Amino acid sequence: MPDDVLRLADIDPAPLSRLLARFELQLHIGAAEEPIPGSYWGDAEAGLRANRLHARNDTPLHSILHEASHFICMDSARRRGLNTDAGSDDDEESAVCYLQILLADELDGPGRERLFADMDAWGYSFRLGSSRAWFDQDAGDALAWLVERGLLDELQRPRFRLRA
Repeated sequence: MPDDVLRLADIDPAPLSRLLARFELQLHIGAAEEPIPGSYWGDAEAGLRANRLHARNDTPLHSILHEASHFICMDSARRRGLNTDAGSDDDEESAVCYLQILLADELDGPGRERLFADMDAWGYSFRLGSSRAWFDQDAGDALAWLVERGLLDELQRPRFRLRA
């Protein structure tokens, strides 16, 4: 795991908690070295169980925003039974990546530029070689997916609601 990505301990968790609460998600910060409940990948990766997003201080911010975006993008039936596996398809996964970048802009400090760098450092894989190139040049389908489901407004800003 790269050491140079932004982690929960590097930011004030209060604004992040407030952002997640706007999507009916509760941030639960666990003890160091304890397993993270609902983590699909294990280690320090964020986890989802019901409407709780689990993390530790060593959890990367991009992981937290990614899992939050899964919660936002999944339909209500999947959200009701949510435990660890978001169960998305490729189109939804692309929308999740797009939304996590936009959510970074909703926090004071990190923003999309830092998220692009952290996603690339972590090893997110995009056809054009970087998250920024994908976002700027190849993510029209992800944007359309989010707009069609009412998750973004006409200016590509989050509407702060969940997919129906």
